[in-house]
Formats: sequence, C-alpha cells, structure tokens
Amino acid sequence: MTYVLTILLVIVLGLMAYIRLAPSDPLTWHADPATVVKPDKPNTWLVRDGGDAPSVTLSMTPDQVMAKLDAIAGATARTTLLAGDRLHKTWVTRSAIMGYPDFTSVRLEPAGQGTTVTLFARARFGDSDFGVNRTRAEDWLEQLSR
Repeated sequence: MTYVLTILLVIVLGLMAYIRLAPSDPLTWHADPATVVKPDKPNTWLVRDGGDAPSVTLSMTPDQVMAKLDAIAGATARTTLLAGDRLHKTWVTRSAIMGYPDFTSVRLEPAGQGTTVTLFARARFGDSDFGVNRTRAEDWLEQLSR
C-alpha cells in the first residue's frame, strides 16, 4: 500500500511541477482577439463584436490605452507579459496555489479619435476556471474605462 501511495504522490507532484514550469509558447498563446476562433469551452471569454461581450471603444489614443493597460496588468497579481508589441499584447496570469496559467490577449485598433479594445481571456488547462478569466477581463476593461 505504501508503494502505491508513493507512486501516486510522485505522479501528483510531477503534474504540479509540469503545470507550474511548462513553457508557454508565444506562437500558440499570443492570439489575436480580433480574429481568433473561440473554442467551445467555459474557461474562455471573448470581448469583440459577436463574442461573449461586445468590443469596447474608449476616448483615448491607442498609446494612452496601452500605457494604462500595461499598468493594470502590471498591478494584477502573478501577471507577466508573454508577448506583444505596441497594439497587441498577451499576458499570463497564474493561479495562486497551483500556478495554472491563464492568458489574456488584447488588440487595440484606432477608432476615429479613440481606440477599440478587443480581448480574449482563456485558461490553458482544464475546462472550468470558475469564471476567473471573465472576471479578470471585465475588471481590466472597467479600469480602462475610468
């Protein structure tokens, strides 16, 4: 019995290490929310016309919006930039205990005197995220709108 428990413990610890240490390939996870095909999974949230919520247009320039978004993401616990450039970035946010990675990709488009924001938030592992990605997306957009 001890042998079986030891094997199970090693498997669980190995899985936990993989989740926390597995590299995140920007070619896979740096998605464009304006063109991405949304998977049929409850752990995703797409903010664009025809998505889970409509895109958001703000009365700031794209550079102003991105500066504010960089500050918001930087203040979000356990969040780091994965990839991106001036108008399209992807951040990784890890859960507190297990370190599950969630990805939030944002694209900014000039819209007259303002900027249209599209956003795609999703989990890498599993099917359920208990609404965490939606909550983060809505929080970031609400902070941008202030």
